[in-house]
Amino acid sequence: MTTLAGRHELFVRAPPDAVWRVHTNIEAWSQWQPDVAASHVEGPIATGTVFRWKSGGLSITSRIQHVETAREIAWNGTAIGTRAYHRWTLTPQEGGTLVSTEESMDGWLVALLKVVMPDFLNKSLMVWMNSLKERVELQEDAYRSGSA
Repeated sequence: MTTLAGRHELFVRAPPDAVWRVHTNIEAWSQWQPDVAASHVEGPIATGTVFRWKSGGLSITSRIQHVETAREIAWNGTAIGTRAYHRWTLTPQEGGTLVSTEESMDGWLVALLKVVMPDFLNKSLMVWMNSLKERVELQEDAYRSGSA
């Protein structure tokens, strides 16, 4: 079975709680994450909560596996021909937060995608990270300027 894995880090000029608010507002993902068409969470942000979303043309069902508020969230997910595990960590740093993400995927669809688009996972993670950074920093800038 083909397994893909990716890991990225990015500095965001905002405190961890600001990053957390945006990132864990699953219902709003489609407003700032260009690869997400829709998303719905079926309860609070807690271990065991299920959320469903559409990304890259796939309908994905995910279950939160681990939560440490404003520090870490991890979930698994399934879609046709794919299983994935995604973990995010937020580390406070001077002037902001180091956001780290790692994802692993396997399944027959992953094997096919690896052939036709070998870097799809890394590209997807970077789009998500950059979109998160942009959304959080815009909100923080608006808050600081008093226009939020």
